[in-house]
Amino acid sequence: MTSSLSVFHRLAAVLFLGFASGLPLSLTGQAMQAWLTIEGVDIATIGFLGLVGVPYTFKFLWAPLMDRFEPPLLGRRKGWLVVTQLVMAATLWWMAGLSPKDAPLAFAGVAVLVAFLSASQDVVIDAYRTDVLAPHERGLGGSLAVFGYRVGMILSGGIALIWAEQWGWGRVYEIMAWIMVGAAAFSLLATPRVSSASRPLDSDPLRELLGFLALLAGVLAGAFLSRWLLMGLGLHPDDPNKWIRLLFVLAGIACALPLGGWAARKVGFETLNKSLSTYFAQPGAWAFLLLIVLYKLSDAFAGSLTTPFLIKGMAFTQAEVGIVNKIIGIWLTIFGALLAGALMLRLNLYRALLLFGLLQMFANFGFYTLAVLGRGAWGGFTLQPFDWGFVAIAQPAEIDSLLMFAIAAENITSGMGTAAFVALLMSLCNQRYTATHYALLSALASIGRIYVSPLAGVMAESIGWPAFFVMAVLLGVPGVYIVWRMRDTIKALIGKETTS
Repeated sequence: MTSSLSVFHRLAAVLFLGFASGLPLSLTGQAMQAWLTIEGVDIATIGFLGLVGVPYTFKFLWAPLMDRFEPPLLGRRKGWLVVTQLVMAATLWWMAGLSPKDAPLAFAGVAVLVAFLSASQDVVIDAYRTDVLAPHERGLGGSLAVFGYRVGMILSGGIALIWAEQWGWGRVYEIMAWIMVGAAAFSLLATPRVSSASRPLDSDPLRELLGFLALLAGVLAGAFLSRWLLMGLGLHPDDPNKWIRLLFVLAGIACALPLGGWAARKVGFETLNKSLSTYFAQPGAWAFLLLIVLYKLSDAFAGSLTTPFLIKGMAFTQAEVGIVNKIIGIWLTIFGALLAGALMLRLNLYRALLLFGLLQMFANFGFYTLAVLGRGAWGGFTLQPFDWGFVAIAQPAEIDSLLMFAIAAENITSGMGTAAFVALLMSLCNQRYTATHYALLSALASIGRIYVSPLAGVMAESIGWPAFFVMAVLLGVPGVYIVWRMRDTIKALIGKETTS
């Protein structure tokens, strides 16, 4: 009985912390854009403020500090949870009192700070989840984390818009600040402590800080060097050609990261250096990195243009797409994640990765069928008004059956693939360096999602929508093939964790 309560306690903590992780994302994204629009801020400025989310991409740079340093009294994981959540609550309250139209620079600066704190919270939540769950609990734990994350996004990205019409955006951000205070209280009082195996590296604190500064200097130097070299070849970062602009981004990453890593090794950023050496010491380390980049590539490629395809390509109305894709779709993703968690109680990690990878790959045939047959091919139905608390439809809505099928297949299988993928990332982390390992691996996982969009747009225009979704299916083959080729390594990884 005590063991069952302990498992429930850990899973409940993972669920709530998933919610706390998802909540701030829209507050510097969709919700903030809605606030800016209501305030009459011009489109160009709104587009510029989209850059406030940059800290999410580079959170692996400061993750080693969260592995090395331990806030007093509360321990390494719980301490950073409470600190980031309380500071984020104060920053959201500060943001609530600013006017994006009258003080745009101050508003943008505080928004960047919110994004930085949110990314930092993600680092420690990912590390805490990995440390606190036993290996056999990670499948269900990953699905609960996805569920909580999506609910947090619904609250701050959907329900917040309804609240804003009633009370104004300043009041909404004050409410979100109080919710983060509640999250800090939960982290302090209700989360179980992690095992004693999760302890920081015993290294010189001053040298660690100097190593971090050297890392930053190396990254900035590499980014500027790549930019200077390309401009010396006659290229320009603002060129209308998307391929050239993408080249600047990729070249910046290719120069910045190796130079930053070299500087960190020279100065002695021991937590980062030991973390990397520990990861690459395990069997199949490089193959796992390739798997992480490729596993969700098919999903990311198709998903990058789903909304333009439905509205512009298939001539569905914004209301119909909004109801099916943005409202019902997000709940189908949650359902897929929970279904995956239940299945992973019986499936091992290898079988889950293989099965869910195949399903998320073949789900793109739903959009292919829609592109070939067109709207109305399978008829439609009327969705009656409903109110489920988090989501509501006030008027009857006509829904295309083939559209509903395509969206359902994509969202359910995407949720399943994400749950297995999160379990894989947790399995690859060493408890001493969990924050750094998970931040680095999740940064690699975002490569396809962030940088595939320019390629997807060019290909959709060049080959047409049916061939585009066939290409999306084909892009899923390498990731699934690597899972199959690494079956013995993945099974050995599971066995190693079970016996440790």
